[in-house]
Amino acid sequence: MSTPLPHGSWPTPVTSELVVRAAARLGEVVVDGADVWWAESRPAEGGRTTLVRRTADGEVTDALPAPWNARTRVHEYGGAAWTVSDGVLWFTDFSDQRLYRLPPGDGSPVAVTAEPGIPSGVRYADLTVVPGGVLAVRETHAASGAAADVVNEIVRVGHDGAIEVLVSGPDFVSDPRPAPDGVTLAWLQWNHPHMPWDSAQLVVRAADGTDHVLAGGPGESVVQPIWGGDLALWWLDDRTDVWSLYRKRPHEQPELVVDVGSDIAGPQWVFGQSRYAHLADGRVVVAYGRDGRDRLAVLTPGGEPRELDLPYGTFRYVTAQGTGVVCVAGGPASEPVVLRVDVDSGAAEVLRPARELGLDPAWFSRPEHVTFPTEDRGTGIGVAHALVYPPTNPEAAAPAGSLPPLVVVVHGGPTAAAVPVLNPEVQYWTSRGFCVADVDYRGSVGYGRRYRDALQGRWGVIDLDDVVACARWLADAGRVDPARMAIRGGSAGGYTTLAALSMRPGVFTAGASHYGVADLGALAAETHKFESRYLDGLVAPWPSGRAVYDERSPINHVDALDTPLAVFQGDEDAVVPPSQAEAIVAALRAKGVPHAYLLFPGEQHGFRKAGNIRAALDGELSFYAQVWGFDLPAGEGIEPIEVVRGR
Repeated sequence: MSTPLPHGSWPTPVTSELVVRAAARLGEVVVDGADVWWAESRPAEGGRTTLVRRTADGEVTDALPAPWNARTRVHEYGGAAWTVSDGVLWFTDFSDQRLYRLPPGDGSPVAVTAEPGIPSGVRYADLTVVPGGVLAVRETHAASGAAADVVNEIVRVGHDGAIEVLVSGPDFVSDPRPAPDGVTLAWLQWNHPHMPWDSAQLVVRAADGTDHVLAGGPGESVVQPIWGGDLALWWLDDRTDVWSLYRKRPHEQPELVVDVGSDIAGPQWVFGQSRYAHLADGRVVVAYGRDGRDRLAVLTPGGEPRELDLPYGTFRYVTAQGTGVVCVAGGPASEPVVLRVDVDSGAAEVLRPARELGLDPAWFSRPEHVTFPTEDRGTGIGVAHALVYPPTNPEAAAPAGSLPPLVVVVHGGPTAAAVPVLNPEVQYWTSRGFCVADVDYRGSVGYGRRYRDALQGRWGVIDLDDVVACARWLADAGRVDPARMAIRGGSAGGYTTLAALSMRPGVFTAGASHYGVADLGALAAETHKFESRYLDGLVAPWPSGRAVYDERSPINHVDALDTPLAVFQGDEDAVVPPSQAEAIVAALRAKGVPHAYLLFPGEQHGFRKAGNIRAALDGELSFYAQVWGFDLPAGEGIEPIEVVRGR
């Protein structure tokens, strides 16, 4: 029996080096005949996104060697930067945002589109191969650099680089999907101030060139249109509160195919998402969330879902291959893998395994999906949800009677959700003796539109209610130490972190903001086009609602900010500019509040480089150790972060 050690000091093999070692973030999956392709973003290669091909005989090769980087900046979040058909690869390269084409063989990619006058000023995403070229969403930036001058369109790009504009006018467009007849075209469109999960229309252009809105509009979100071989158009629509599956056959009215009682879709932050697929025999496979985890099910002829028994908690990029599906799947005991599933037998084959962590599963903390009470505040919803990970270490224990510190994780978005997938960053904390609570505050997806819309006009209010309620609920249950509760988050989660510390003081005793928002008004005035009107719904119309922005901006409440805080920021972040982080750090310094600040050169919104990921993770742990007074585990060589304690 090992000697008891204080929580936070437990020795663990889950180091920051392990977190990034051979790590890869799996992206879109494309089936090309018998071959399966997928995207991998690799921290060890500076966050480069490469493309991997697996042939029918099981041979796996990188199809896009360094320094090529298949990543688009459309909407800044990107997605669907590449596609492949008959072995021919089309992709947007991150360096210049031009479209490139790579035929089968050992040749080098060839630029298809011209060099823009403004560096990376013309960007392409959401690629679909058509005869003679590809359809794409094109985003064109002006010399002014103003978000209002950015133009988003659907274009056809020929092999020779010739461009034909097909759809122009809406503020945003996505999902250009040609019908099997080669003439009819479907797409999604939406306009400011809405986000695609607030209000989006499904439009169809008929053979005679006329456009028809098939579904969607105010208070209704449509996502992921797919054509069937019989010219039926399918899509996901939240008109019944949850994103459900609909279909319109030729010359018939739209019909509801299946409502599983929970969301099938998720928010369209990135292009190329897919939560359902048509099999070769006409059946449909869907992924949907329930009770904190995903299910994968095949629809029977009567439309009832038959759930497949699989040990995973999330399913993304669901793509058909014959009478099976290929997807990216992950679970509480598995990092994401590329998975092929036979929907009849339920047999699953891992095409791209998770990396070998070399750890016994006893090291992994398994999440518990919990529901806890919170303030209603006129939303009609008095509960929120979280995934709670208890401290887990098979080789360590704490002194009798001691309680673990708590780290409350606030996901970004804020229109996003916690996912029950093995995440070494979570295990980094739990294996050291921390309890982690990943909160699905009201506004999160997966619980229907009513739960999601509860945040409208209330960002900076009910999200604070929910993170505070979760922490207090765990403390009252005797599961965590109320004197050592931290809150951390990135982007929108960083905002809630800063707001909770400055506007709900006395609950958390430490915090960490990763590229978080400090000044809502500055964000509304400075951010990129995609989110430039996002806060109109979450907070108030801008600039007429400036008083509300001022009231809810952490930077205006620094007089109450006396909680130690660590701040981490990328210097090329176009979503939350570095000025946001520097404003809060200046206020902390002026007040003499203990704080730490790391600015990472060359990072955008979210850290992709291995060294920076490690520095942020170890720096945050070191920060908590210094402010809470525990020793770091010996032998890891963690360089203590500099904590500024005076003015």
